[in-house]
Amino acid sequence: MSDAGVEILAPLGHPEEVEPGSTPNAQLPERAEEAVPAGFPSPAQGYYSGPVDLNRHLINDPAATFIVRVSGDSMIGAGIFDGDEIIVDRSLEPHDGNVVIAVVDGELTVKRLRFEHGRVRLAPENPAYADIVLEELSELTVWGVVTRCLHRV
Repeated sequence: MSDAGVEILAPLGHPEEVEPGSTPNAQLPERAEEAVPAGFPSPAQGYYSGPVDLNRHLINDPAATFIVRVSGDSMIGAGIFDGDEIIVDRSLEPHDGNVVIAVVDGELTVKRLRFEHGRVRLAPENPAYADIVLEELSELTVWGVVTRCLHRV
């Protein structure tokens, strides 16, 4: 087992790269008009309503959003597995309970942020790992808030 580390892959969605009036959606997949049931199958009925821009659905602030690859298994309880890519928004204010990319004493990690009794705790989502309780002299920076997890099925 290894603790969840991160590798920053790329910033997302730079609107300056798309010319006004151009058709950047020309090669985008179609969007389902209604939810597809995961239980008993139902007859297909108007599932496509046109192209979908995943940037519009997954990203609120393109200039501050990055894709980060996760390494390790300390966040499996949150549905974040080794090799997954997470979408991280650096413009969001971190709150108690958010999954964040944190820099602790110069090291990047992905953990759940907890504020308790005036202390900050970074909690893994795997019982094999201990919480990171920040001591008074520790240096913590929240690099960004995780908004989505992308993994292969």
